[in-house]
Amino acid sequence: MTSSPRANSTAQWRHLDAAHHLHPFSDTKALNAEGVRVITRAEGAYIFDSEGHKILDGMSGLWCSAVGHGRGAIVDAIADQLRQLDYYNTFFKTTHPGAAELSAAIAAVAPAGMEHVFFTSGGSEAVDTVIRMVRHYWASVGKPDKTVFVARHNAYHGSTMGGASLGGMAPMHAQGGLPIPGIVRAAQPYWWAEGGDLSPEDFGLKAARDVARAIDAAGADNVAAFIGEPIQGAGGVIIPPATYWPEVQKICRERDVLLVSDEVICGFGRTGEWFGCQYMGFTPDLITFAKGVTAGYFPLGGVIVGDRVAQGLIEHGGDFNHGFTYSGHPGGCAAALATLKIMQDEDLVARVKCDIGPYLQQRWRALADHPLVGEARMVGLIGALELTPHKATRAKFSGEEGTVGQLARDISFREGLVMRAVRDSLILAPPFTLSEPEADELIATARRVLDATLAEVRLRGLWGADLV
Repeated sequence: MTSSPRANSTAQWRHLDAAHHLHPFSDTKALNAEGVRVITRAEGAYIFDSEGHKILDGMSGLWCSAVGHGRGAIVDAIADQLRQLDYYNTFFKTTHPGAAELSAAIAAVAPAGMEHVFFTSGGSEAVDTVIRMVRHYWASVGKPDKTVFVARHNAYHGSTMGGASLGGMAPMHAQGGLPIPGIVRAAQPYWWAEGGDLSPEDFGLKAARDVARAIDAAGADNVAAFIGEPIQGAGGVIIPPATYWPEVQKICRERDVLLVSDEVICGFGRTGEWFGCQYMGFTPDLITFAKGVTAGYFPLGGVIVGDRVAQGLIEHGGDFNHGFTYSGHPGGCAAALATLKIMQDEDLVARVKCDIGPYLQQRWRALADHPLVGEARMVGLIGALELTPHKATRAKFSGEEGTVGQLARDISFREGLVMRAVRDSLILAPPFTLSEPEADELIATARRVLDATLAEVRLRGLWGADLV
């Protein structure tokens, strides 16, 4: 067997990709027919493709490249670590300096009362860990019947069997025999699409009380935890009304149900606080994390465990028969420590909260004056544009849902800006290092995208005759 030669052109890379690569969340046949975009390098807030196009990375890779591309300090930290200790596990009564130091560094920025960390390779594994950890905790403290999880419709909690089951996305549940048993659903706090005539504040309380309904229907003595993203990212950057999370916390505390904050997207500064739960004003029992902790430079995730659960497991749980080969990988820990140092040295969380965040938010929200935009919302550096043919009624477009969003997404790439489409909306999560001129470029490009999309929508007759 001989190794294949290195490709050096777009056509060759596309040929190899089509012949051998099965992409995640993709129709491979359709993708191969269209031809993939080949990204060859990245620097700062930009990525570059094999045909020389410079593209503003408005999604921070996949929500993760928070400190920008091309950070030599992180690359050097990984390389130095791998030269000294390329790998060892954290099983067998062992640790290594990176795992010990990173767990302490994460505890130092976590909400008060959250002092312990369990490491995984990424966010989906972190969510699966929560399922096993929470059920083991309740069994260890004498309540083995508490096994049921409450999760929301349209939530995204990863793509493993457990994570995809907790997630509330119908296309994922249509494949692979999902969801697994032991999960019940509650409403999402999506005021723009589902709030009707209610004020955002009243709708937030209504959505929170649906969590109480779900718990009570299953029986609080059977419910282990409620899990939710502070802001639903892949669901469409759904920002709950301010009334929602405090009421959810109250409901969970009254019923002795653990509260899990899935911070794979919101954690490590995205909202302008270290964790999204701090921005939203609630205190969870467990936090899942990944993505931003290493800024995408190395796969690493985990669970931050509050004192109640940690002490229950330590004092009563015995062996926790769970873990991964790469739990606390030395390279991942080095990447995370270097990332946290950059975030602290450059005060990037405060920059998101007080500087570039407000600067971009003001300009992003001004896009609501466009005929195509029903709502322009943003917290920190995570935002969405709801596209609609009729602002007052928050109507949907004629034709298949998602057509306009996908059209706008493709135009955006063509214009030099990565935005993601979710249904008929565009979502954004740029790096924390975004400069003001880059933010201005982003907004100018987004407006061009909206203009081009509007013209195409009218040309294709997707506007709806009754709403012209």
